[in-house]
Amino acid sequence: MTAWKCRLLLRYFALDLSASDVAELTGLTHKTVNPIFLKIRRRLAQDCERRSPPSAGEVEVDESYFGARRVRGERGRGASGKTIVFRLLKRDGKVYTEIVPDCKKTTLQAIIRGRVAPEAVIHSSGTPSTSGSRTGRMSLPEARAHSNGIESFWSFAKRRLQKFNGISAHTFYLHLKEGEWRCNNRSKNLYAELLKLLRNHPL
Repeated sequence: MTAWKCRLLLRYFALDLSASDVAELTGLTHKTVNPIFLKIRRRLAQDCERRSPPSAGEVEVDESYFGARRVRGERGRGASGKTIVFRLLKRDGKVYTEIVPDCKKTTLQAIIRGRVAPEAVIHSSGTPSTSGSRTGRMSLPEARAHSNGIESFWSFAKRRLQKFNGISAHTFYLHLKEGEWRCNNRSKNLYAELLKLLRNHPL
């Protein structure tokens, strides 16, 4: 593949087009485009992990559920068949996501201890899983900002995933991290950021 066509693929990826749409626009086959997009997503996931040191200052934490609709008769938080994603949101707007097996207090607090500096002030929804972890009290305006920050990212992530009409379990992590990367670089030129990343970490 020529260097020009590779850059064209990166431009379309930056625009968040699907592999099928890009294949149609470029004349390449889906079997050619899809593996390249998968490799790019792996680099984005690696970049997200590298850029997520323990957070200081103020951090918002919560979790959400992706996948199957709630099963009738299921009680409690979540539902059978759903993927649970835990999220840390720094007050500078940077987000970190992690897939978790459950919402037990020990599970979520282990992530908080590993990703959040001891001196940080944590704002949570007040659920039993996250409360008691150096959680700061919020005034009404802070609580609204907290809620808006949470809902904005979850809405963005779920809206992106819906357009793929189903994602396999083994690529869900990569798509989740791509959403994280796009959110954290939303004020930048994504094509330029992709070029910079792939120069340092080629496919």
